[in-house]
Amino acid sequence: MKRRQFIQTVPVAVGGMTVTAYGSSPLIRTMAANLFDTDRVMVIVQLNGGNDGLNTIFPLDQYDTLYKFRDNLLMPQNKILKLNDNTGIHPSMDRFKQMFDDKKLAVIQSVGYPSFNFSHFRATDIFVSGSSSKDDINSGWLGRYLNYEYPNYPVGFPNPTMPDPPAIRIGSNVGLGLQSNNINMGISINNTNDPLNLAGNIYRDPVTNDCKGKEVAYIREIQRQTDKFGDVVSAAAMKGKNMSSLYSASGNSLSDALKIVAKLISGGLKTRIYWVNIGGFDTHSNQVVGSDRTTGSHATLLKRVSDGIYAFMDDMKLQGFEDRVVGMTFSEFGRRVKSNASIGTDHGAAQPMFVFGKNIIPGVLGVNPTIDPNTTVGSNVAMQYDFRSVYASFLKDWFCVPDSDLENIMLYKIQKLPLLDAGNCLPTDTHDQNTKAGENIIYAYPNPFVERTSIKFESKGGYSQIQIFNNSGVLVKDVYNGDLPEGSYKQDIEFGDVPNGIYYVRVQTGIFQQVKAIHKVN
Repeated sequence: MKRRQFIQTVPVAVGGMTVTAYGSSPLIRTMAANLFDTDRVMVIVQLNGGNDGLNTIFPLDQYDTLYKFRDNLLMPQNKILKLNDNTGIHPSMDRFKQMFDDKKLAVIQSVGYPSFNFSHFRATDIFVSGSSSKDDINSGWLGRYLNYEYPNYPVGFPNPTMPDPPAIRIGSNVGLGLQSNNINMGISINNTNDPLNLAGNIYRDPVTNDCKGKEVAYIREIQRQTDKFGDVVSAAAMKGKNMSSLYSASGNSLSDALKIVAKLISGGLKTRIYWVNIGGFDTHSNQVVGSDRTTGSHATLLKRVSDGIYAFMDDMKLQGFEDRVVGMTFSEFGRRVKSNASIGTDHGAAQPMFVFGKNIIPGVLGVNPTIDPNTTVGSNVAMQYDFRSVYASFLKDWFCVPDSDLENIMLYKIQKLPLLDAGNCLPTDTHDQNTKAGENIIYAYPNPFVERTSIKFESKGGYSQIQIFNNSGVLVKDVYNGDLPEGSYKQDIEFGDVPNGIYYVRVQTGIFQQVKAIHKVN
């Protein structure tokens, strides 16, 4: 029986809540048309603590300006590995540089969201839930996606069609990102020798015939499924193997986790999502070694990320799974433009993200962050791309979620980005959509200005936004949000109610977005 047949026939109540059958879902129709069930895998690499993007991806075209504000930690320019004439990468990420040259790595510049939150806990919740900073959502973006794919879960699982956990998190609890309707849409394991056999005798005691008893019975059912998944995970680990010799021998927990992921994929699990993490990125002090700024705590972390992912993808290639696997990195926030007196950096806003795999569209998406000559201790990297656009692009172009269902999963209307070669998912090639990337689509006049300026821009058609951010990355004006036909537009913007200083106008239109600095003066 195909999974689509199973979904159409299995009845349904999850946690006492009736779930509408998805037999008529556009996704199911798409799968029926393509006559296959996807075996694609996505790997999430979480960098806990807030990664310093300006010590990871360097704006070489503004090196001298950046040095003014990071003179105690910025490495010599000749040590930075060039990705192109304007942009470089940390030398400890030489494996990422190799992946970039092999067209298996992309950098997304300045990823964030309006009105950043600088609390580790809240910022993490925002990133894993896919929410705005104003909304409190108690489900994860991947949890909602997996609930969309397996709407009856956990009732009737495991089953012959899906005998494996939909998601696995290595070395941590399942977490908000993989939850939907207060249900964990996956399991967590510490290692492949852990059978997850937690049952004991807790299932044998009778339960009371009331609400409390029903809740206890439901929790036991979840636990039974966890135990059953433990058996299949252990079996896959026994069957699977690692073929790459590039994994770190010791001292790299991320490499160890990805080695487990590779073994489980090799062992035949149908699991869609694997989530791993590495901590230590909250680098408030001693981020670099004074005598050699290419080294230090941050350099060590970046090397572990680069080496671990490179070894994992080498393993996938050697075992013939490279076409099936893509991944991305994210952190809860970036760091401030200006370093602090402790040879470190403080909580900031936008960050670069990496996407990796054979089927990604390689290169650098976006332009270097603008380093304002008047940067202060509170200055942040301005956002170019909304992090939810990255998520939506993976769902649409990798897992083939139709536009008609995408907004229900993401909970917002989100622009997609040219990140992946969509293959059978799209009627048109995403490469064609990216041919005009790099064009100047925003013009501001006058600039500098006193109280008002005019923004002229070219729309390629489709969903469009005009937003104004201050130098700290806070959204100060939401000028336009809606669909626009292709054409030229002019928007007058009043600034009489805001202080003088540098602001950033962000225009997104269709798949394109661009950020331009504007300056209000007396």
